[in-house]
Amino acid sequence: MTDRALDLLVIGAGPGGYVAAIRAAQLGFRTAVVDEHPAAGGVCLRVGCIPSKALLESSQRLVAARSELAAHGGVAGEIGLDLPAMMMRKDRVVTTLTRGVSSLLKKNGIEHIQGRARLGGVDGELREIVVTASDGEQTVQARNVIVATGSRPATLPDVELDGDRIGTSTEALAYDAVPERLVVIGAGYIGLELGAVWNRLGSDVIVLEYLDRILPGADAEIAAAAEKIFRRQGLDIRLGCRVLDAKVTSDGKACVVEVEGTEAIECDRVLVAVGRQPISDDLGLEEAAVGVDDSGIIQVDERFATSVPGIFAIGDVIGGPQLAHKAEEEGMACVEGIAGRYVHIDYDAIPGVVYTEPEVASVGKTEEQLKEAGTPYRKGTFPFRAIGRARATGSLEGFVKILAHAETDAVLGVHILGSHAGDLIAEAVAAISFGASAEDLFRTSHAHPTLAEAIKEAALAVHGRAVHM
Repeated sequence: MTDRALDLLVIGAGPGGYVAAIRAAQLGFRTAVVDEHPAAGGVCLRVGCIPSKALLESSQRLVAARSELAAHGGVAGEIGLDLPAMMMRKDRVVTTLTRGVSSLLKKNGIEHIQGRARLGGVDGELREIVVTASDGEQTVQARNVIVATGSRPATLPDVELDGDRIGTSTEALAYDAVPERLVVIGAGYIGLELGAVWNRLGSDVIVLEYLDRILPGADAEIAAAAEKIFRRQGLDIRLGCRVLDAKVTSDGKACVVEVEGTEAIECDRVLVAVGRQPISDDLGLEEAAVGVDDSGIIQVDERFATSVPGIFAIGDVIGGPQLAHKAEEEGMACVEGIAGRYVHIDYDAIPGVVYTEPEVASVGKTEEQLKEAGTPYRKGTFPFRAIGRARATGSLEGFVKILAHAETDAVLGVHILGSHAGDLIAEAVAAISFGASAEDLFRTSHAHPTLAEAIKEAALAVHGRAVHM
């Protein structure tokens, strides 16, 4: 670093952090990012979104080769599993993308400082940030600071993580062998995605969920339909289960999971997937008088400003949906605000996707939320099995559900269970963003044959006009 002060220092090089830094550089800010890890991209890229999707893709292709190829006229011998090769591919994908992010930072003149950042004192209008690395400390001065430190896996009080037999998603992305029996604690998107990976690879997967449903927060009708499909695929989903304890046996060769009101479960590995918690500790926030609640969430206003002038926060660390693209939107908006520009994010137009097969994708309000708010609505659904492209590809599972205001016809929520739902939801996001109606959707031409035709038909169904039902 030179002695000249930065306009902006971003703490955290994940999706929110590096996007914020790039936008700041585009606006002419002298910018740097600091992160403990040498590779840019954050948890999402290194041990989250990207490696999990790589394994989901590889494992699904293995399933397709074993069980679907013959129906398409393919003839092959026995399809085996080379787990090390699969893991190597996953690692190559991650390495390529982390190098890509580093190149983007360099291209935009952004310095990537490796180390742990902690807010220090104030020198006039400048905030001092102490960065600690293996080779010592340095103090950086910046006019503005964005905290984008993300989140870490949450744990359960009586479950002893050992980083091997009992671990989090980080460990589950790198098992060196397929567990004969895997217990997944939590039926949210992380538990279901990684449970699906190891189930496809041959593990007997038991999913334990404290609530009476999977995918908390998702539309209940969609979640119930997804649960039936996942059970048929082989996931042993047990609802209403309160995990009391999980320990490694004395010989270190197995685990025992204690569940209230039922027999203990013995397994090879345990994956704890009960959510994530913000990384806001040991950043000097308390000393700097930055407002943080009891759960570690940094308090910010609509421009992502904390209680201290010049200090901002975005992403998982400020609560809300823990999504990489949500953090990216906040990073862009936060920097625009620092530059004195307009700041707005429509949180009703932030999509969520579960990358199982079939995928689950949603945007806007669920039916339960509309009922609770007393909002009058009409519902239209359409199954993929009635779509020509779905028949041709064999992607028959699931349906599209559209919720529209009963009086204005404005699209309030769209929920999709089906193949490529994560891609299809983009049309719904645009519709909600621009205030489109269900009629706008069904009067928009959709190419034939495509899976997207199910969106058009569901929009027609809102008005009782579905053609191919």
